Amino acid sequence: MPCHLSRVLKRIVLLFLLSFSGFAAGCTKFDLLNATVPSCGYQTINNLSYGGIPRQKLDVYRPRHLPVDAKPGAPVVVFFYGGYWTAGEKRDYRFVGEAITREGFVAVLPDYRLYPQTTFPGFIEDGALAVRWVVDHIDQFGGDPSRIYLMGHSAGAHLVALLTLDEHYLKAVGLDQKAIRATVALAGPYDFVPDELDGPALNSKPGEVSDQRIEPLHFANGHSPPMLLVQGLRDEVVQPRNAVELSGAIRRAGGEAMMLTYPKRGHADLVLAMAWSFRWLAPVMHDAAVFIREH
Repeated sequence: MPCHLSRVLKRIVLLFLLSFSGFAAGCTKFDLLNATVPSCGYQTINNLSYGGIPRQKLDVYRPRHLPVDAKPGAPVVVFFYGGYWTAGEKRDYRFVGEAITREGFVAVLPDYRLYPQTTFPGFIEDGALAVRWVVDHIDQFGGDPSRIYLMGHSAGAHLVALLTLDEHYLKAVGLDQKAIRATVALAGPYDFVPDELDGPALNSKPGEVSDQRIEPLHFANGHSPPMLLVQGLRDEVVQPRNAVELSGAIRRAGGEAMMLTYPKRGHADLVLAMAWSFRWLAPVMHDAAVFIREH
């Protein structure tokens, strides 16, 4: 697909694809969405192992114009998708990789273990291993290992919040919090009691006191990397108070946390807005990029 199709034309293409979605055997909503994403502005290196388990693989997206031997290299954004800790595949988020590389950053999209293959804190530990791999290897792909940023949506935002605030995960893989320059968390649960849907993945049973280690709010402090908490005010999946409470707790502790809201947007809108055809929903990637460049 040409890189310079107009936004209007891309929306027409998307609507055409969606109108025939019922006839596209085996075609998922992500396939349809990614079909509208330009593919000529970046290069992808797929299925690099950061651990010994099949789900411990990641994809690297690098701007096509970026020299492999660039020094010191480009900033690196490690993006973790959501899915209630039970679903998700990195290949579905090519539109996110494109959005990140469009800003001139190297993007890393890891898979990680999900329930029932693992339970909390297995997926957070996988996230730490992925960051360890990025620190050790991203210079081979034109990235700067001293400028690593985390980004995540929903359960992925919960994952990056814990990596940012609870320092023991990075310490377990030989890193400290300085390995992360800053974090962008989209629509994440930070102060919550697991419900029946989330409980099994988080080792929580109805009526029992939940493990406070799952709640990033309990780790708010004044020395963690800066955070940008992005929230749609019409989010009915993760209540906006999660971002309000966490950002406030970090600031009260003397840390740096910004909260950015989009009044008319819901839960899925924040990640959907990163796709080429839906950037009209909200300037999520632009705002995230501004924050990253300032840190």
